[in-house]
Amino acid sequence: MTALDHDLLQRVVCPETRQKLAEGGAELLAELNRRIAAKRLANRGGKTVERPFDAVLVRADGQYAYPVREGIFFLFLDEAVPLAGVPGASASR
Repeated sequence: MTALDHDLLQRVVCPETRQKLAEGGAELLAELNRRIAAKRLANRGGKTVERPFDAVLVRADGQYAYPVREGIFFLFLDEAVPLAGVPGASASR
């Protein structure tokens, strides 16, 4: 997993619900990246995700994760990935 700016992470929230975001665990990240490699992961915008994630930020309700690549948080609604049915879809606290 990539090192995240934890000071910034304390201040970011979901752009849709304003819920807190927390870094997803290694199991979740690995599963999402497996699905990306198999071209079986689509974001809320309906596009197949093509680039692996370095980390993910999971919404407090566990419904969506936002990608992190090269230390950049992609907090756009269309970039969010639905987590329904994804093993390990809980944020590390």
